[in-house]
Amino acid sequence: MKRKTAYVCAECGASALQWFGTCPSCQAVGTLAETALEKPAQHRYAGRAAQSVALEAIEAHELERIATGVGELDRALGGGLVPGQVSLLGGDPGIGKSTLLLQMVATVSVSPGALYVSGEESAEQVALRARRLSLEPAGVRLLAETQLERILAALDAGKPRVAVIDSIQTLWSETLQSAPGSVAQVRECAAQLTRHAKRAGTALFLIGHVTKEGAIAGPRVLEHIVDTVLYFEGDPHSSFRLVRAVKNRFGAINELGVFAMTDKGLRGVANPSALFLSQHARAVPGSCVLATLEGTRPLLVEIQALVDAAHSPNPRRLSVGLEQNRLAMLLAVLHRHAGIATWEQDVFVNAVGGMRIGEPAADLAVSLAIVSSLTDRAIPEKVLAFGEIGLAGEVRPAPRGQDRLREAAKLGFEKAVIPKSNLPRGQIAGLEIFAVERVDQAVQLLRNL
Repeated sequence: MKRKTAYVCAECGASALQWFGTCPSCQAVGTLAETALEKPAQHRYAGRAAQSVALEAIEAHELERIATGVGELDRALGGGLVPGQVSLLGGDPGIGKSTLLLQMVATVSVSPGALYVSGEESAEQVALRARRLSLEPAGVRLLAETQLERILAALDAGKPRVAVIDSIQTLWSETLQSAPGSVAQVRECAAQLTRHAKRAGTALFLIGHVTKEGAIAGPRVLEHIVDTVLYFEGDPHSSFRLVRAVKNRFGAINELGVFAMTDKGLRGVANPSALFLSQHARAVPGSCVLATLEGTRPLLVEIQALVDAAHSPNPRRLSVGLEQNRLAMLLAVLHRHAGIATWEQDVFVNAVGGMRIGEPAADLAVSLAIVSSLTDRAIPEKVLAFGEIGLAGEVRPAPRGQDRLREAAKLGFEKAVIPKSNLPRGQIAGLEIFAVERVDQAVQLLRNL
C-alpha cells in the first residue's frame, strides 16, 4: 500500500496536502518539503481530566544554579544551569560549539557526572580533541550514538546531572520513518529529550545547525520547546567569539559571553570592551565611541562612519552591525533639524569588532560619527556618546545610563555626551558630562569639544 505523504514547513511545522512555493501558514518561501505521514498514536489518557493546583498554594523556591566552570557561559545563561533546563546552542560550522560544550562538561562540578552524546564524531575523535585541549574530564561519560531510544536508555541508566547532545539534527527515532534531520525527526527527538530532562532534572544542552541565513535549522517549534536559546557568533577568521542569549526562561535575554579562541580552546575575555575599541595613534575623523548595553553588561564599542562623494545618481547607505533603515532615518533627522545634508554623499557605518547593535541608544554616537566624517573633524580621544534620537530631533534617554557612565570612567574616558534625562545626580569621578536635549545641540557641541 502506498504510504501517505504531506508537505511540511521547515519553519513553523505546518503541513499541506500539496506543494506551494510559500507556506500557507507562515508565508516562508521554499520551506515546504515532502514528508511521510506517521500513523496516529493511540491516546491512552482520553477522557481523564488532569488535576489542577491553586496558584497561591504552590511553594516557590529559589532556583538552584549549577556553575558550568566557564564564567562567560554562566553569564550568558543568567548565572549558571538550572536542573531540568534545556538549552539550544546554534552557530556556524567550525565556530566552536562542540569545543565550548566539551570544555563545559569537563569543568562542571556535578554529581553523578555528565554525559556527552556525539552523533557527528566517533568516541576516538572526541577523546583526541579533549587531549589536544589539555582537558581532564573526570566523571564524564561519552556515548557515540544517534538513535533516540538508546540515548534515552543511557540517560535513564546513568542519571547524569548535565548532558550534551551533539547534534539534534543527527538523531532519529525508530517510531518515525523519515530521515534524520527532517522536520518530524527533529521535533520528536527534541520533545522526548525535553520531557526526559524535565522529569529527571537533567540540565540538557542541544547543539543545533544553522541555515545559510543564520537561523537554527529545523522547525521553528524547536526554539519554543527549549528553555534557553543561545547563538554562537563571530567571524571564523577572527579569534573572538560571542555567545548571545536570545531566549532564557531562567534569566535575562540578550546577555553576552565573550570568548577568545586559543590553541587550548575557548577562554573568557575579562575586558570585552577592549575588543570593540580600535587603537589609533591619534584621533581620526568619523570615529565615535558608544556606550551600549548587552543584557546587563555595559560595553564600549567604536562606531565608524565614512562619508564620501557619491559617484552615481543614487547615493549608497550601508551599515554593518547596525540597522540600515535606522541609518536612513538618522540622515533625514540630521538634515531637517541640524542642517547636515548628505544627499550627494555615500554614507557607510560600521560597528568595530563584528558587534551587532540593535538598541536605539546608538543613534547619537552614529550621528556624531557621520558629522565628524563629513566635516573632516575628529572627535577627541576619551570621548563617548549614547542616546536615542527622535524624528523631531529630540535626544531621548537610554536605560541604565549610570552603568554606562561608570563603565566609561573605569576604562579611562574623560568626557561623555549624553541625553539630559540621563544626567546623574552625583558627579562621576574623572568624567566630564555634557547633557544635550536636541541633535543640533550635539552637533554644535562637537565643534567645541
